[in-house]
Amino acid sequence: MTDKTAPIALEDRGQVGARLSSPSAARNRGPIMTALSARLPQGARVLEIASGTGEHALALVTHRPDLSWTPSDPDPQSRASADAWAEDADGRMQPALDLDVCATGWWDRLETVDAIYCANMIHIAPWDAARGLFSGAARLLSDAGALYLYGPYQEGEATAPSNLDFDASLKQRDPRWGVRPLADVDALAGEHGYVRVERVEMPSNNLLLTFRRGVA
Repeated sequence: MTDKTAPIALEDRGQVGARLSSPSAARNRGPIMTALSARLPQGARVLEIASGTGEHALALVTHRPDLSWTPSDPDPQSRASADAWAEDADGRMQPALDLDVCATGWWDRLETVDAIYCANMIHIAPWDAARGLFSGAARLLSDAGALYLYGPYQEGEATAPSNLDFDASLKQRDPRWGVRPLADVDALAGEHGYVRVERVEMPSNNLLLTFRRGVA
């Protein structure tokens, strides 16, 4: 997904045993939990892409004990963290999978899911990661399933100045990274038979986007 020599996060993380703690997750997990849990169907099977520490997963299954949540991350330390946090999830978090959405056929041997959730990945990865994410979603999601993306986006003249500054700083780190134009993400979704059906404004100029198959 990213250069293996690059840091796995753009922040300093705390650590107790295998459990990593993300300052950004601490800030945004409440709003994300509220928004996402209101949209996931009862008993949903959820695959999370680029789970990071696993704290979002634990927050969601704690709030919604009917969910079955599978975290994933290409980084072994992040997977170990998610598995450690899963000890508090009463079996509702599955073992974290080693998935890299830039890898060909990363979805092979995975079962159909009702939702795919991905936060703060497509701007801190090459555009191929977004392509791979939608390719996998088209193969893994049930007909009524949805792909949920969380993070910052560019929206033309309406783009928040902080997101423009963030875009510039990301490109300085890696020219393949950057805050993606929402129009580009919508176009990519369309190439895979998906349409954005909801745009929810979140704190700190982030969005929660919902994509569904073949909905006009």
